[in-house]
Amino acid sequence: MLEDLRIAPEYDGFIFLADAARNPPVLRPHRHVELELNFVVRGSITYVLGKRRFTFKQGTLLWLFPTQRHQLVGRSPDARYFVSVFKPEMIREACCGERYERILNPEVGEEEVLSSTLETGAFELIRQSMTALLDDGLDADVLNREAGFGVNDDFSFQHGDPDWLNAGLRHLLLLCWRLQREPGRQTGEAQLHPSIRKALDLMGRAEEADSLSELAGKCGVSPAYLSRTFRRQVGVTPGRYRNSLKLSRFWERYRGPAQRTMMEAAFDAGFGSYAQFFRVFQEAYGTGPREMLKRN
Repeated sequence: MLEDLRIAPEYDGFIFLADAARNPPVLRPHRHVELELNFVVRGSITYVLGKRRFTFKQGTLLWLFPTQRHQLVGRSPDARYFVSVFKPEMIREACCGERYERILNPEVGEEEVLSSTLETGAFELIRQSMTALLDDGLDADVLNREAGFGVNDDFSFQHGDPDWLNAGLRHLLLLCWRLQREPGRQTGEAQLHPSIRKALDLMGRAEEADSLSELAGKCGVSPAYLSRTFRRQVGVTPGRYRNSLKLSRFWERYRGPAQRTMMEAAFDAGFGSYAQFFRVFQEAYGTGPREMLKRN
């Protein structure tokens, strides 16, 4: 789906530091007209593009272009990574020289990635540059809860100094591109089996969860094969991935305009009981839902 990031006219993009311990992931496949740049500062993150899966570890710069439909499918529990997005009009204004022509015309296929693992000096330079742009921004918990752009329609990214942010984003874009090397084969890259790709698609679209047997039947394989291959290729079991989808839907319902209670949102997201919801929530965030919601 084409995601509307709803960036206000006064901003050339946005940036936030995603933290797996407090950021409900947006797991649905999507793309957007903005260029997205991820920078992994701790742990690892895993994306699916088309029929291929890629895992990116600490120190990786990852470029996701507007034509690329991408899906976050997994993160290590300690993952922290900057997410920066840049509006097309800003990119056209900033990238005038031949050196930056490929940002406008990347020639990267829908299932390819452009990424680079930085050396220590470059890693610290980018980390500090990105961290500086967080000054005068919204609270980190708010940005994580809203995935930067706003999981809910009534949220929009804001910054206390748009001029500073815009200048910084332009500098950041050119600096990261200067550090980008030619793409090569990625550690953790895998070609997804058609049944796994179909399972991801079915689970992402279904509000009501199929059993493993039902899901395997729709994918044309046995339950044992689906479970084994899904875990090997995606990095988590089908059940754990399904629970992540439920948590993502819980946050959308709970923070949505309907103003559901916590339990209404949990049941609407597909959890069958409070005990199940509590267990999955605590496994994902290291604390119970009521304790986290009090902090937020």
